Amino acid sequence: MVLSPSHSWRLKYVSLGVLVLQTTSLVLTMRYSRTLKEDGPRYLASSAVVAAEVLKVLACTLFVFKESNFNVQAMNQLLKEEIVNKPMETMKLAIPAGIYTLQNNLLYVALSNLDGATYQVTYQLKILTTALFSVSMLGKRLGIYQWLSLLFLMAGVTLVQWPTESEGTEEQKILTAGSQFVGLMSVLMACVSSGFAGVYFEKILKETKQSVWVRNIQLGLFSFVFGFVGMIMYDGQRVRQSGIFQGYNTITCTVVVLQALGGLVIAVVIKYADNILKGFATSLSIIVSALISYFLLDDFNPTGVFFLGTMLVMAATILYSYPHKSASVGTIKIENCPT
Repeated sequence: MVLSPSHSWRLKYVSLGVLVLQTTSLVLTMRYSRTLKEDGPRYLASSAVVAAEVLKVLACTLFVFKESNFNVQAMNQLLKEEIVNKPMETMKLAIPAGIYTLQNNLLYVALSNLDGATYQVTYQLKILTTALFSVSMLGKRLGIYQWLSLLFLMAGVTLVQWPTESEGTEEQKILTAGSQFVGLMSVLMACVSSGFAGVYFEKILKETKQSVWVRNIQLGLFSFVFGFVGMIMYDGQRVRQSGIFQGYNTITCTVVVLQALGGLVIAVVIKYADNILKGFATSLSIIVSALISYFLLDDFNPTGVFFLGTMLVMAATILYSYPHKSASVGTIKIENCPT
């Protein structure tokens, strides 16, 4: 489907706005669901991830059905041609799905071996790794103002998420040097894998003639397999005892729906915008979530560091959109490496 430049521009910024709303809603709903006190077992996060992937694949299938003019036979033929008859194209999506799974495990290791402050600071390097992979893999040009804005964004998000003094001071003392090294290497690998997987998926979406929904089905199938294996490995005992859907309620189902919606919106954002703009949208959602927590939920007390970080994120957003000449001296481009 070919879109006019004006329609593509509108879709680009509408999808970014929806991503901010979706991410904000997901953060607040997930926080509420994990702190809600109820009788019985709490729902498994790994189960929610798997359920969201199933829902995402079903939703994408409905979109393909719509694109096939609500013809079941035409939809089946399309899915067979694009997924079954093109195994190599389909297998390309196993790479980002596997890397995302690896990234989640690396972050778990990092959180277990680092104090909160070190983790928050180091993990913001994913903003720069995403930019570097965008330049090297996609040939994207970034001007000097955009590189500066990315540094501002990284610093701003770090300050916004900086833990208070009461958090983690004791845990930092008991962490050994070896433990901190393992945690640091884990979070650095997660930053690299996050940037690569996101840009790799963007490259596939923008260089293919396939529908974004077909590509999302392919990604979702692999993500479901990896997620299911992870659920069995980490929560297999509890699944056997109380079932996959233990602890599910209306709030849990809302979390699953929002997670699935996030997968759809991110695919559209990456297709019609890029991973760097996605990072800005996600950063803005962190601030929106914090402000809602302060004004409506009364469970967050912003500090001067938070407001400084917010100002940096806002400044970075404005600076990134500052017009620059593509041929200027401040523009950096790395030619695509042969694949």
